[in-house]
Amino acid sequence: MEKEKTTWEVKDRNYYLLHGKTPLTYTITSKHTRRFPLLWFDEEQGRQRELRYATNQSSPFVDEQNGQVTLEHIVFNDGALHVPKEKQSLQKLLSLYHPMKGKRFAEINNVETAKDEIEDIELEIYALTAAQGIGIEQAEAILRVEQGSSVSNLSSKEIKRDILIFAKNNPRLFIDLANDENVILRNFAIKAVELGIMKLDADQRTFKWGSNGRKLMTVPFEENPYSAMAAYFKTDEGLQVYKSIEKKIS
Repeated sequence: MEKEKTTWEVKDRNYYLLHGKTPLTYTITSKHTRRFPLLWFDEEQGRQRELRYATNQSSPFVDEQNGQVTLEHIVFNDGALHVPKEKQSLQKLLSLYHPMKGKRFAEINNVETAKDEIEDIELEIYALTAAQGIGIEQAEAILRVEQGSSVSNLSSKEIKRDILIFAKNNPRLFIDLANDENVILRNFAIKAVELGIMKLDADQRTFKWGSNGRKLMTVPFEENPYSAMAAYFKTDEGLQVYKSIEKKIS
């Protein structure tokens, strides 16, 4: 209990339900019963200690409460619970001893929240800076992952706009795609099919030349056809196909 005395800070505290739950009301156990145990193991004393929330007591431990007690439910509204500094007994029950802490609910840690927010902001800035510096071809390739073939109808300014919006809204995914060397090759293959330079059979297992139907490659089983073609472009044979398609596209 000495640790509590030296580290506990008297302040308003806020709690929230875990796993994204935000029911209109949610009640957690506020007193010990056989059906819903509310116990805390005191290592110093080597025993289980019974807990309960009493509004007229300064301690959440039953063995430290005296006289007649006034019990009260602990209710989260819309997934949140604000506990002012005046309610020290409830705060300590929730922050230090309640067995559902970390399982059903948690305390909002403003310092950790600030750290997370700073990291998110820095990631967004990094993604936006990277998005400003990439070329139209790479931007188009990244956008195609999200928007599909509709990217082909966008102007260069629209692509620039959309890639900045994408980087802002999904910075982590944008960075992953920007660092994926196969994204541009997959986009190249898709454009070749859209332009009729290559054909992909209906079963998506075979690529052929659009002009004469001669087979280029067979897609390995259960592999994305355009990912397979991107890998094929990296082979000696595939590089020649890539160069031939590049001349037709340009």
